[in-house]
Amino acid sequence: MEQNKASIVSQLQHLKQQSGKSYTQLADETGLTNVYVAQLLRRQAQLKPETAPKLQAALPDLPKQLVDEMMKPPLRSYDPNIIQDPTIYRLNEAVMHFGESIKEIINEEYGDGIMSAIDFFCSVDKIKGVDGKERVVLTFDGKYLPHTEQKTEHMVSRTRPLEKQ
Repeated sequence: MEQNKASIVSQLQHLKQQSGKSYTQLADETGLTNVYVAQLLRRQAQLKPETAPKLQAALPDLPKQLVDEMMKPPLRSYDPNIIQDPTIYRLNEAVMHFGESIKEIINEEYGDGIMSAIDFFCSVDKIKGVDGKERVVLTFDGKYLPHTEQKTEHMVSRTRPLEKQ
């Protein structure tokens, strides 16, 4: 029987909490990034068949029914009210503040294109700064995707040449 996303996420979060493990510990046990593990447990990513046994070993109380649900393509969504959370607000603020400069550097280094958010790795790490204070390191590791010139001869869906007007 199909369960709704909120119910599944609630069950997955409860299992994680019961395990006493952090996302980073689960990441170490599964070979995934800590953010991807969080995405799996929030039904924002699809559990792959080769990873399922690793996740089940890391979370032994994870029932097969939830594993089966996690292996379905998820509805990747978010609650628009989440922007009110200070951490998420600051992440958005940082991207908006630095975004234009990041885009310019991507274009300068690679050409006209973007960083993929599909072929993408993300992790959160903790380090000590030069002043000895804890710092958050966010790594966005996305494939470079160049924008392409749209030539009709490269458009494979065309079955015949364009007619002259």
